[in-house]
Amino acid sequence: MKKIMLCCSAGMSTSMLVKKMEASAKERGIEAQIQAYGASEFSNQVGNYEVVLLGPQVKYMQADLQKEADKHGIKVEPINMMDYGMQKGDKVLDFALELIG
Repeated sequence: MKKIMLCCSAGMSTSMLVKKMEASAKERGIEAQIQAYGASEFSNQVGNYEVVLLGPQVKYMQADLQKEADKHGIKVEPINMMDYGMQKGDKVLDFALELIG
């Protein structure tokens, strides 16, 4: 089971992307738990996931969030702005899986 966290300013704008990522995972037979949270929930949730992807609107927080994630050995990376904007769930899922390794 792959555990992927998406983080944006309020957790709303990424929820559609989560659905598209879940659909792509299901099509490929990949078991994945994908959730979106607002930045305010980051500290409480980060330890439950294998990777964190940031929405473009919170990309500026990457360094601070990475410090927190380092305690759990988790990578924090921004989602490609074009893939995010065009809601390319398959591409974002590929990026997350690549980071998990």
